[in-house]
Amino acid sequence: MERIWLEIQLTVPPEGVDLIGQEMVDLGSEGIIIEERRLDTFIPPDPEESSGEDLRIRIFFPDQPRDALCRRILERLRQLAHLVPGLVPSLPEVSTMRQEDWAEGWKQHFPVIRLGRLIIQPSWEEAPRQKEDAVLRIDPGMAFGTGTHATTRLCLEEIVSLFDSPDPPRKVLDVGTGSGILALAAAVLGAPRVLGTDIDEEACRAAQENARRNGMEERVEIRVSPLEELERDYDLVLANILAEELARISRDLAERLGPGGILVLSGVLKEKESLIEEVFSLLPVTGLGIRRNGEWSCIVYRRRSE
Repeated sequence: MERIWLEIQLTVPPEGVDLIGQEMVDLGSEGIIIEERRLDTFIPPDPEESSGEDLRIRIFFPDQPRDALCRRILERLRQLAHLVPGLVPSLPEVSTMRQEDWAEGWKQHFPVIRLGRLIIQPSWEEAPRQKEDAVLRIDPGMAFGTGTHATTRLCLEEIVSLFDSPDPPRKVLDVGTGSGILALAAAVLGAPRVLGTDIDEEACRAAQENARRNGMEERVEIRVSPLEELERDYDLVLANILAEELARISRDLAERLGPGGILVLSGVLKEKESLIEEVFSLLPVTGLGIRRNGEWSCIVYRRRSE
């Protein structure tokens, strides 16, 4: 039986795209396309292009009563309006899309990604590889995280660099794991013990399935667990979350690190770098550097020995 999807279209300020995207996932969305830029599941953004103009996003939901869905979306937009300057809540446009059209559209725009010796590819593609390459298979799905969004790519670049160093991490924590891509990348690059956590049960199910698909069930554990309840002494902690949330959980993140442990923070807009630097200056960590891609930044710290 052919599956039918509802396509919702919204026009939103660029600063609110990730937040609104996550809210749409919470409402049951199974995919989001952003004009010719994208969140993790679609077309990669051009790091040289950032106009500041509103972006048109297409959001896909399983078929359901349209009026009720539009009302729920409008209510969620109204709740977000004070967090996203320039957002004007309104009833969205809605149309119908067939399963085969959506699936084929994904395949056309989901590329193989190579970052050093790390290769990320969908199940329907096969990339040329060398003996030392580490291959990770991730397909588009409900949970964000296929490596093409700038925030994820920045994290992956840092992970590859750390695992190519003389003293690579062995015990890794991925906070807000989503699809599990960062946790799985750490494992496929050589980490013997990796924990991915998320407060979203659907994301955890997606991450567990990705771990199974890549044969990583023994090395990658996925949990729905509060950060403050997790053990400490990790060599590497990864957190690809928006800056305000990183600031809120900053102490808990730093406390998960063992002496000399590395903290990688992504999901930070350039204009929010000062917020992160101010908050983390109060903690026992030392800044190691910042990677940037377009409007996004990835900030790296090391835990000081006490």
